[in-house]
Amino acid sequence: MTQYDFQADYSALTHSPIAAITRPIIGISGNFNAGQTTLLEGYYKSIEAAGGVPFIIPPTSSEETILALLDRIDGLLLSGGADVNPLYWNEDPKSQLGEINSERDACELLLTRLAYDRQLPIFGICRGMQVLALALGGTVHQDLHSDLPDVTLLKHSQQAPRHTATHYVEALAGTLIHRLCGERFAVNSFHHQAVNEPGERFQITACAADGVAEAMESTEGRPILGVQWHPECFISNNDDAFLSLFRWFVRRAETYRRARTFHNSLGVITLDSHTDTPMFFHQDIRFETRDEKVLVDYHKMTEGGLDAVFMVAYLPQGPLTEEGHRIAHSRATNTLHRIHDLVAHCEGISLAFAPEDAYRNKLNGQRSIFLGIENGYALGEDLANVAYFKDLGVRYITLCHNGDNAICDAAMRSERTHGGLSDFGREVVDEMNRLGILIDLSHAGEETFYETIARSRVPVACSHSSARALCNHGRNLTDDQLRTLAEAGGVAQVTLYQGFLRSDGKATLDDAVRHLLHMIDVAGIDHVGIGSDFDGDGGVLGCASAAELPNFTMRLLAEGLTYEDLEKIWGKNFLRVLGQVQSSAMPQ
Repeated sequence: MTQYDFQADYSALTHSPIAAITRPIIGISGNFNAGQTTLLEGYYKSIEAAGGVPFIIPPTSSEETILALLDRIDGLLLSGGADVNPLYWNEDPKSQLGEINSERDACELLLTRLAYDRQLPIFGICRGMQVLALALGGTVHQDLHSDLPDVTLLKHSQQAPRHTATHYVEALAGTLIHRLCGERFAVNSFHHQAVNEPGERFQITACAADGVAEAMESTEGRPILGVQWHPECFISNNDDAFLSLFRWFVRRAETYRRARTFHNSLGVITLDSHTDTPMFFHQDIRFETRDEKVLVDYHKMTEGGLDAVFMVAYLPQGPLTEEGHRIAHSRATNTLHRIHDLVAHCEGISLAFAPEDAYRNKLNGQRSIFLGIENGYALGEDLANVAYFKDLGVRYITLCHNGDNAICDAAMRSERTHGGLSDFGREVVDEMNRLGILIDLSHAGEETFYETIARSRVPVACSHSSARALCNHGRNLTDDQLRTLAEAGGVAQVTLYQGFLRSDGKATLDDAVRHLLHMIDVAGIDHVGIGSDFDGDGGVLGCASAAELPNFTMRLLAEGLTYEDLEKIWGKNFLRVLGQVQSSAMPQ
């Protein structure tokens, strides 16, 4: 008689030390038929073999369930199955259309778009590749034979066993699929639909001999991959020919898990030290929604795990006249009042005026907005305006913008009006020290920079500047400036502005990481951070909005930085300096 006994396994598990589960959880879209959710074994076995924990996602219509699932998985695998309804890409059904699955279509298209917004790694297989394309702006061939009548097609729907390869695929050199599978390799094939146009977010990176798309990858540097064949079928035959695809996917999910764990830590504040979102207030943005007009809003902060931002009242440099100063003062005042109003009408957002406010807000489930002014032009020539703006909540002032003002000379469009700080500018530095307002030297000329650091009795910051050694732009900081700033206890925040990251070609997240690592080498890990300049022309491929900031974290993890390093870079350094400035303020 066969003995069925689970007690030995139970005993082994319960008599061993309990270790934290660190393997990434992979959500796999389940098939759906006759009221049943099912999944072929190859999918979950491939994920397990690659080091992940599989979790089957049913085709739910509950938006709350979908959002909750996205908060708990580390990667999304879109499995194969029935045809996709052509109405989703505005086509009537052809006679060759096979069985569609409306429950899966609605769920998976929404799930995919939301996973994309949250930077989740995504792997689409067969139908899953088509869902990827449709969810993110592409189109699908409803039926290859009727859509491509002039093409001699290969047999894309084999009768051979599922683990048998039946035709070749060629990959583009230098692509992910080329690196993982080689230049030319054999695959199995069970489809009559395929991706037609991938959309701007993807490129086709592998094709069959007849030109049918067999793989596509992200054009934005995201961990997203789609393949038209069924790589999961091979493991059931003890064939690991395509296990490399699943290992790549699970590794990326593991990095995502680590990044998300960091961003969710209650003791960590992730801070973006410079955003220009108020420049868009005149367009009636809805900050509580995912507003496509801006790069920073409540939804994108939530998706990106961003706890706090400095929003600035930006002032272009105008004439140094009484009227010019009056207009600048009024404009700054109005912008600051509008930020206050925005916060008052957006649930989930609170103002912060000191580092402890940001930590308390996070514990209470709130994201924080700090206030700043970009260009001391708002002060005019009246020292009392420093206290006036502090009372409105301003916690740093960028001494100038492009062009000299009454305070100092700028890095750009300067005529060396003062040779650094003016007499009034020296009074401003002293008054900002006295009142506990952080001095921001981004945009300041070198003479202004060094004179201000020498005069200030507390550390200063550069809220959005990069490294001149890597990109020779006057707004960037030289290595000597970085060392001087660090020696004075200050902090320099790498920015995502294209022109400050490279002088030719299109900047990417890789360029920003390169600048940050250089700044760490020169100034030290305690004196750097991130100030995106989002909505002020900041944003690069791979990190183009607040929602995409976890990509920065994932890249830094890949570079070997620790959670302690990340905590410093993502806010602790900047908040330390702000706290020092505030604690050194003189009693009023």
